[in-house]
Amino acid sequence: MASYGILHQISCGYTPQQNWVVERKNRHLVETTRAQHFWGDVVLSACYLINRMPSLVLDDKIPHSILFSHDPLHSLPPKVFVSRCFVHNFSSGLNKLSSKSHKCVFLRFTRSQNGYKCFSPSLNHYFI
Repeated sequence: MASYGILHQISCGYTPQQNWVVERKNRHLVETTRAQHFWGDVVLSACYLINRMPSLVLDDKIPHSILFSHDPLHSLPPKVFVSRCFVHNFSSGLNKLSSKSHKCVFLRFTRSQNGYKCFSPSLNHYFI
């Protein structure tokens, strides 16, 4: 950790007040996700965006840019959580009049692929 400029500190058990930076970050994530149906996706999406915003703790530097200086800040354009989107329909056997897309809601950015995770309420299915 020291080679990456990370200062490893530990605190006494059952004393969350000693972890004020971590506790504040966790509180920020929990408050962002409260009252959402897709709370797991909300946490991951919020974490993705928070890591791409300037941080006062880092002298207004962006955490993602510090850790991954050669990677682009956004490999895909940012989207609004649960905004309407349309996913291309790749089903076989479509004719000229078939629907070419599925109406979905945007959930989050994916870590493993260069794409978005979307959910179709009518099909009850996730798409990447």
